[in-house]
Amino acid sequence: MIDQYQLTSLFCSKPQQFAWFLGAGASAVAGLPTASDIIWDLKRRYYRREENQDISRQDMQLEAVRARVQAYMISKGFPEEGDPGEYTTYFEKAFGDNKELQRQYLTAILSENNVTLSVGNRILGALLATGRTRAVFTTNFDSVAERAVAEVSGRSISAYHLEGAASANKAISNEEFPLYCKLHGDFRYDSIKNLQSDLAAQNEDLSKSLVIAANRFGFIVAGYSGRDESVMQLLRSALSTPNPFPHGLFWTGMKGSRILPAVEQLIEDAKRAGVGASFVEIQTFDALMLRLWRNLDDKDPIIDAKVRKSYQAEVSIPLPSVGKGLIVRMNALPILSLPGECQSLIFRNPKEWTDLRAATGATEGKLIFTKSDTIFCWGQEALIRSHFEDLVSISPYDLSQEIADIGNHLHIKGFLGEAICRALARGKPLLTRKTKTASYLISDRHHSDQSAFDAMHEIVGTTSGQIEGMLTRVDEDHPYPEKVHWAEAVRVSFDIIDGRAWLLLDPDVWIWPPRARKDAAAFLDERRGNRYNKTYNALIEAWLSALLGNSERKAEINISAYEGGTVAETPSFSIGARTAYTRALA
Repeated sequence: MIDQYQLTSLFCSKPQQFAWFLGAGASAVAGLPTASDIIWDLKRRYYRREENQDISRQDMQLEAVRARVQAYMISKGFPEEGDPGEYTTYFEKAFGDNKELQRQYLTAILSENNVTLSVGNRILGALLATGRTRAVFTTNFDSVAERAVAEVSGRSISAYHLEGAASANKAISNEEFPLYCKLHGDFRYDSIKNLQSDLAAQNEDLSKSLVIAANRFGFIVAGYSGRDESVMQLLRSALSTPNPFPHGLFWTGMKGSRILPAVEQLIEDAKRAGVGASFVEIQTFDALMLRLWRNLDDKDPIIDAKVRKSYQAEVSIPLPSVGKGLIVRMNALPILSLPGECQSLIFRNPKEWTDLRAATGATEGKLIFTKSDTIFCWGQEALIRSHFEDLVSISPYDLSQEIADIGNHLHIKGFLGEAICRALARGKPLLTRKTKTASYLISDRHHSDQSAFDAMHEIVGTTSGQIEGMLTRVDEDHPYPEKVHWAEAVRVSFDIIDGRAWLLLDPDVWIWPPRARKDAAAFLDERRGNRYNKTYNALIEAWLSALLGNSERKAEINISAYEGGTVAETPSFSIGARTAYTRALA
């Protein structure tokens, strides 16, 4: 086994020597579902149809809901969770052998509207666009790689797939690079290989192109588990050719993840054939690609800027001299102290964001997670161990370095923001919700004590209600219309400016269910239309009263997300009770 540092040296010395083989994990970082996600969605659809239950995709993130659905499936004779036949079984139950229905489903679930390119995707696009990578093979149906090439270079790349398979051989034989080959087809076209019966054998022309590439390039496998026997057989067949994988075969996988026997066998067979083959542990696909990109020389600065999208720069803006002007109140509270530790978790099996969000939901917010190269968590160790059976280790982790360099650790920024929300809401008539971009505190109309909102009632009247005459839209995932409700809320975010930490509060209105927010635009415009200057200032004060107490509150407030626990288990904050002020120059 070699490590990622050795792989980086090998790759960056001559990247043109390597082809890539990508699985679903390389697209999952762009927000697309993995095979496991699709299996759960098909279970949800089957259960909903047979039991006439309205279960959303969000509901399926809850462990209790998953357990109920899985128990139902087992009672009907379906495979156990994790069985290799699950994917085919549920697809056949949903669509039979109707390829058009399969294509329509995959078109919807793998839609470009769902794609948000990650840095790893953009780097792959840059490698293809600049000729550093000449060949990429994938089992994926989606258009992530095509999108990535277009975004970083402005050029297009066409994929060879089942409907143009014969051309793939000609292209690689004539050195028409870059070559991008979809072994299982493209969901936008008629021909796809999706079910076990389809995958019993690979397309002959596409298979031949991969074998030709395997005799010319080293291969790096990323985001692929090795569960598809036809693909594994194809890779094994390359070992019997005259010059297999001349620059090595490197199978990457998440640290602590289980290596499938088929993968171990392939690596051993490759070594016996004289190939430099190894399993390489990595943190994430994004982390691997960033490591490779940073170590490449002579990058095109225009493409590099599009890959990175943002970068830090030293600036020096002189403050204006003291003068006359209006004092303006800001919506930021100083954070006087931050949590210094959290817990670092290692699992036998890799954890996706859906797994972590499900754990947060199942424990009603008693566990808070973030992940990048490592999974971090706040919450009682005993609760973590009881929720995850495959937990390998848990240890305290010093967050000081990540906080000091928060601009390069944005996941820590969201981690702290969610923890502050939990701490502020504890013991108060507030609900917490988290979106992709922010955390929210929402007035809880079901709480028995509404006195915390007395000041708010004087400004906005009622703090929650139903939007009269509005129902949610009906679609395939939501077959029944629902009433739409609203509640006063405050968006909470965390930032560090000039070395000082700040808690930013922005009054808002929350919409239930959240998918109805666009339809409620007119209501929101009317509700928030006059919230300027004096009214906005009064709302900030009302929220401070709800969050920190009345006007006689202390200058410094200490809050914790949970009661008790070690420093690493419980995030605690010290917050100044007075907002920042600035001067508007006359």
